[in-house]
Amino acid sequence: MATGEDLRKLALSLPEASERETWGSATFRVRDKIFVMMSADGTGASVKATKDEQSALIAEDPETFTYPAYVGQHGWIGVDVERIGTDHLRELVTEAWRMTAPKRVVRAFDAE
Repeated sequence: MATGEDLRKLALSLPEASERETWGSATFRVRDKIFVMMSADGTGASVKATKDEQSALIAEDPETFTYPAYVGQHGWIGVDVERIGTDHLRELVTEAWRMTAPKRVVRAFDAE
């Protein structure tokens, strides 16, 4: 299972990603746009996603995935980081980054 440190490493491994403390917690951004917010203790996160993906994940595993306050209405997914595998977490974080990063940066990432 994953940890908050795994989440941090995954998010920061993506091109142009940076970390900034906001609202007392770590947020991960690309070009100043947030794609992941981690809880202060690192056990939970809110990850940018589509509403369809949010619905599917919550229906599939409601103990791991939740509807987060404030950003859930926009499709974000609440994730219990300690209940998810690192590979699945990497997939979610990478897709969140893809939705947020400039198209040119995503194309360059895909070409690697």
